[in-house]
Amino acid sequence: MYNSVKVATISLKPAQWDKASNADKMEAFFVKAAETKPQVILTTEGVLEGYVVMDVIYNPEKAEAMLEIAESIDGPYVRRFQRLAKSLKTCLCFGFAERIGNDVYNCGVFIDGDGEICGKYHKTQLAEGSHPSWNFNRIGSTLRAFDTPVGRAGIVICNDRWNPLITRTLVLDGASLILIPSYGSKRKDQNRNVLARARENGVPIAEANVGMNLIISKGEIVAYKWGNDQITTAVIDIPEPPSREVARSSEREYLDRQGPEMEKRYKRTQERVSKKEK
Repeated sequence: MYNSVKVATISLKPAQWDKASNADKMEAFFVKAAETKPQVILTTEGVLEGYVVMDVIYNPEKAEAMLEIAESIDGPYVRRFQRLAKSLKTCLCFGFAERIGNDVYNCGVFIDGDGEICGKYHKTQLAEGSHPSWNFNRIGSTLRAFDTPVGRAGIVICNDRWNPLITRTLVLDGASLILIPSYGSKRKDQNRNVLARARENGVPIAEANVGMNLIISKGEIVAYKWGNDQITTAVIDIPEPPSREVARSSEREYLDRQGPEMEKRYKRTQERVSKKEK
């Protein structure tokens, strides 16, 4: 009923407006994380350009610079990490500002171990809101899961995690794993919130936040690490897609345990009855 997968998360803190330096740092951490042979490595939101959108909002004259630093999905930096994923033979997921024409989106991309892009996602819930004039910060309009070598997955970016409907929609689209690149809150309530998303939907979640990593499997936290530039690795159990075959397998597993468990409970009941009669 489950597929056990090793994942690694990196709480990488990028430098604002320094794409080249961030890419070098990111590559070094991906290589280090790959030493334990994870099947998926995830790092933070806006990691290429340094998550500069708020700097642009406070300083509108930097909007053109945002267009310049944003990366197209077939740009040289994305291609660099496609090559790296292939050389490491592992899947890589990270966030960056994606340029499409004269618009920029807060994007998460998933690259498989063959260097192919399996899917991408544009953030749909922006903490700062959106405005038609903000071409440097367009809002996403689709919620889609995508197929990967470890199962069907969905990306949720930072503030998206506070909205149950976003994660639920991705799971209804078949996602059995949720990945969260983030650059936001590290408070206890954010941890409880991400844990709730995992329990509501019965799927594992891996979050790489600037300053914190969190990995959840079977509704429980299996790895947590505080601090910037930390690597956290854990094994998660990804559920098989619903089907009659999987349901019958689960039924057999339960029934195999039912007899011994009911016998144990019966004995406890009889002990209580005996004590009461005395």
